Amino acid sequence: MKTLSTRYRQAHKEARWALGLAVAYFLWWYCTAYYVAPEPAQDILPELYWGLPLWFVLACIVGPALFTLLCALMVKFIYQDMPLSADTEDDHA
Repeated sequence: MKTLSTRYRQAHKEARWALGLAVAYFLWWYCTAYYVAPEPAQDILPELYWGLPLWFVLACIVGPALFTLLCALMVKFIYQDMPLSADTEDDHA
C-alpha cells in the first residue's frame, strides 16, 4: 500500500488534526463560558434560552454538538485506513 515513511507522515498529520481540534474545543468552551457570561456584579438576571443562560447553551450544548460534527468530518475526510503491520505488501492485489 504505502511505504513506512508515508504512513508515518499520514499518522503525524492525523495527530496534528486531532490535537488542533482538541485545542479548538477547549478555546471554544473557555471563551463561551467566561467571556459570554454576564458580569457577576450585575443586578439583572441573564437572558435565558430554553431556560438556560446563553453562555451555558454555547459552552455545553452547541459546542459539543459542533465539535462532534467536526470530529466526524475529520475522520471521514482526513483519516485514512491503513494496515498496522509492518509487513511488505503482496504483489497479488
